[in-house]
Amino acid sequence: MADRSGQTFAMPRQSSLVADLFTTQEQRDDAKREKVLDIPIDQIDDFPDHPFQVKNDEAMQNMVESVKAVGIQTPAIARQKEDGRYELISGHRRKLAATLAGLETMPVIVRELSRDEAIIAMCDANLQRETILPSEKALSYKMKMDAMRRQAGRPSQENGSPVENNYRGVKTATLIGEQTGDSKDQVYRFIRLTELIPQIMQMVDDGKIAMRPAVELSYLPIEQQQALLEEIVAEESTPSHVQAMKMRKFSEEGRLDGNVIHSVLQEEKPNQIEQFKIPREKLSKYFAPDTPAQRMEEIIIKALELWRQRERNRDAR
Repeated sequence: MADRSGQTFAMPRQSSLVADLFTTQEQRDDAKREKVLDIPIDQIDDFPDHPFQVKNDEAMQNMVESVKAVGIQTPAIARQKEDGRYELISGHRRKLAATLAGLETMPVIVRELSRDEAIIAMCDANLQRETILPSEKALSYKMKMDAMRRQAGRPSQENGSPVENNYRGVKTATLIGEQTGDSKDQVYRFIRLTELIPQIMQMVDDGKIAMRPAVELSYLPIEQQQALLEEIVAEESTPSHVQAMKMRKFSEEGRLDGNVIHSVLQEEKPNQIEQFKIPREKLSKYFAPDTPAQRMEEIIIKALELWRQRERNRDAR
């Protein structure tokens, strides 16, 4: 392995006693300072259950071209595992870009972190992204909360949440909220989303199902969520918040089945108005495949506003 100056060195694992006997204090202090190392990419493992999506899309191809031109400018962050390999904490997109660009090594800052410290650091680093899907935030919040609880010990039984009694520890949720800008109740709502089956979670990511009805649906057992999914596909209709609450209530009473789900979805939604829909495949050449529906809608509205202004200017001539 080499540091950024090109000097090669070995990193044997030594006991602190041996290190104290054969190194000076200056050497020990220097060893504790963070250094940027060039580490072989094939020795860097992705973080287990990494909740943030890394796609080989148009944005990634642009990053690959940048890496080919100037290399990796911002070092990744990793920790060394017991087997001597490295576990990536921050920099999964950079790692993929470096791999696609044909690089054999990438710059990495190696930090000494415990498993829970690594989870918290990984979540914090990735939650700074400009665009985060609900599923990504849900999974990262859950991983971070579980890690923080393990660090702090079992929370008081007096603490509870109006959303989910199994996720106690208001202090932890409040702290996560303060760090991310969400309220503690919103943190709990996101964590509830991890109980959704993948297909319904994808509908939340796509903007087809809003947060509050999604939270209600998360209380349905898996088989009832599967039955709901079949009705959503067949009817091309997703449940409103009120309809989701009804289904949750019927489920808790043991009365929810496919027929009841069908009946609830047929009910007219409050303030229901006719919707104009554009098939996603017709928009595919204008947007990256992973663009959320809400972001697509915002861009289309802005484009229409610009078009209308141009038409007005032309009429005014």
